Amino acid sequence: MATKPPNKPTKRGRPNDFYRYSGMAIKMAIVILAGVMGGQKLDENHQTESPWFTIVLSLLSVAIAIYIVIKDTQD
Repeated sequence: MATKPPNKPTKRGRPNDFYRYSGMAIKMAIVILAGVMGGQKLDENHQTESPWFTIVLSLLSVAIAIYIVIKDTQD
């Protein structure tokens, strides 16, 4: 009786790590860019002396982007 070689686990169904992490980087960039551009637009509309909206929204968007990455890596 011949023995069968053990089955190798396949990676089907799991996305390639390169695509997974590059997708996370793109998500981060979009969220941060949206926060910065939104802050700049608000600073222009309200004609503030200091760019407070840009500072606050950019920091908030970085925090949101980090939250998204942590959420995505817990799979």
